[in-house]
Amino acid sequence: MTKTMKIGIAGLGNVGTGLVSRLQEQEKLRFNGRIEITGISARNRSRARPVEIDQYEWFDDPVALAKSEETEVFVELIGGSDGPAKLAVEAALKLGKPVVTANKALIAEYGESLAALAEETQTPLLFEAAVAGGIPVVRAVRESFSGTEIKSIRGILNGTCNFLLTEMATTGRDYGDVLSDAQRLGYAEADPFLDVSGTDAAHKIAILSSLGFGVPMDFSKVAIDGVDTISLRDLQLAGKFEHKIKLIAEAVMTDHGVICRVEPVLLPKTSPLAQIDGPLNAVMIESVHAGNYTLTGPGAGSGPTASAVLGDLSALLSDQVKPVFGVGVEKLDQPFCATDKISAAESKYLIRVELQDKAGALASLTEKLAGSDVSVEALLQDSAGDSEYAPIAIMTHECSYAAAEEAIRRINSLEAVVDSARLIRIESS
Repeated sequence: MTKTMKIGIAGLGNVGTGLVSRLQEQEKLRFNGRIEITGISARNRSRARPVEIDQYEWFDDPVALAKSEETEVFVELIGGSDGPAKLAVEAALKLGKPVVTANKALIAEYGESLAALAEETQTPLLFEAAVAGGIPVVRAVRESFSGTEIKSIRGILNGTCNFLLTEMATTGRDYGDVLSDAQRLGYAEADPFLDVSGTDAAHKIAILSSLGFGVPMDFSKVAIDGVDTISLRDLQLAGKFEHKIKLIAEAVMTDHGVICRVEPVLLPKTSPLAQIDGPLNAVMIESVHAGNYTLTGPGAGSGPTASAVLGDLSALLSDQVKPVFGVGVEKLDQPFCATDKISAAESKYLIRVELQDKAGALASLTEKLAGSDVSVEALLQDSAGDSEYAPIAIMTHECSYAAAEEAIRRINSLEAVVDSARLIRIESS
């Protein structure tokens, strides 16, 4: 007898309507049973949608949909960490109804309490679609790599930012111009803050940190810096050093705990992540015993994200469900790296500054560097052209973050500095 699973879908945006469309043609899929949509919910019932929904029972309130007797599995595609999404997910879990969600903000900020509720009621909570769209990285980290120690998880987890940086570098257009293009093409929201500030990528790496290293699900521990301060000049100078700038989200195990951060980073052009362009995502997993792996694909969009949701639904149909974070919530007890240890860690840095184009300005800058614990590996003075200032790019030898920050403070004290110097970390590979 074919197993039938009845689901309620809350949220009918691009992903929700894509999911409905795929389920209406599920005979093309490889499910171990059948999925039946018994109810739907969204903010606007009358909105035009690219899929027929009149045959499904409508719920104005997603919590009521979650509680409906006809809803066996609740699919949350509303978005947002608070409000109706959280209330509806909690309602479903309290009733012992499995939940599938694509909501990275909800899991990053409330994942631990939701996982505890899921464990209490012995109810599956699945969120493959919350990280990197259709790339099956959640399942890979939680299950496929559970038999080895993971050393690091790093990657490009926001397609909007990757599109912006790629287009700026290849076309020579500035940030605002390219952002307008991204919004027109659907790669960026009308309000792009969550993407360009690094918050979206931070939600995703917070989730992978708990899955991969067993640290608490604590979003406040993620250091975040976005691409909204990266200029075309930054990208051009990086290119002259044979590097690219990418927004990198990473979780790294150190002797002092796990470092979890999102920031623009200089990568050699030969680096695998440097070669990921446009709206694509990529995740590199470095393990102790199993080697290193790179997963690449679309990180967002109706098709890829709906596919990830369908993968979770298929797992429920086949009863292939693991603990929410791979282990019980009580075992999410590994430490984060303390701030002072992060500051003491050494790396190379790019120092970028604009100086007044006058005699002695560059000499005064090198004097300031000489008074710090930062030594210069390479220095590039770009042409001032018709401007009154000259862009300077300095690639340092390895030094601590604290020393690099002190160098920035010293440089910014110079009268010749036109705009505050900026610091960008450099990865060797």
